[in-house]
Amino acid sequence: MRSVPSSVVLPSYHKNGIPPPRIPVVDIKSKDEIAMLREAGHITGGVLDKVMDMAQVGITTDELDRYGHDLIVQRSAYPAPLNYRGFPKSICTSVNNVLCHGIPNSRQLLDGDIISIDVSIFYKGVFGDCCSTKVVGEGDNVVHKLTAVARDSTLAAIEHCRPGVRLCAVGNTISDHAAEAGFSICKEFIGHGIGSYFHGLPEVYHYSNNHGPTLRPGMVFTIEPIIMEGQDTMGILADGWTAVSADTKRSAQFEHTIVVTNDGPEILSPHR
Repeated sequence: MRSVPSSVVLPSYHKNGIPPPRIPVVDIKSKDEIAMLREAGHITGGVLDKVMDMAQVGITTDELDRYGHDLIVQRSAYPAPLNYRGFPKSICTSVNNVLCHGIPNSRQLLDGDIISIDVSIFYKGVFGDCCSTKVVGEGDNVVHKLTAVARDSTLAAIEHCRPGVRLCAVGNTISDHAAEAGFSICKEFIGHGIGSYFHGLPEVYHYSNNHGPTLRPGMVFTIEPIIMEGQDTMGILADGWTAVSADTKRSAQFEHTIVVTNDGPEILSPHR
């Protein structure tokens, strides 16, 4: 695993890989907590944009991991995936039929690949989390459409995150976008509450549902749908992390961390 400077504040799991128990309630963040999450989110989104720019033909995903790691620790932050439940790298790089949690390795990116990069950090006691997808090189029309639908459905769902709206509006909106485009949604991975903890309540379903609380100002959570080119069935590889589509078809993911305010949603992790 990559080293982290001693000056960086470390999460509780950095040695043993075991995160603390999940908080069993949806907590409402204070103004100070939101300000901290905003700072962490802006750092996370900025790092993500730089790593995405580096994702070009011939670059290995391990090179992307090293670059992302260095950018994160240079900003006095900890790469949150590193040793989280034993994850061996500092970012997640998911290529083509890998849905999420891809482990960076020596594979070079090829013209036409699609890559999702997830950057998460621990900074001043809180977490930041976001993800983006790009087509490497030219790519075909379908993969460009897949990427656009993932991005557009995420942003459309965010617009519904206003006080008094039920959280299920997120999944219902994403489901409509995906179905209209002829794509499916991965149901195995969900958005989550975030704060001083990496993953918590509420659980955010990205498919059509009737679950979840009514939104209130101060709620902070991620929205991170995985849109699939083919069927919504999947499996996990022997490494225990890498999630892949069962039919080997491609996928795209976008993620933002948002806070619900009296005036509507605010994206805490802005990125391209």
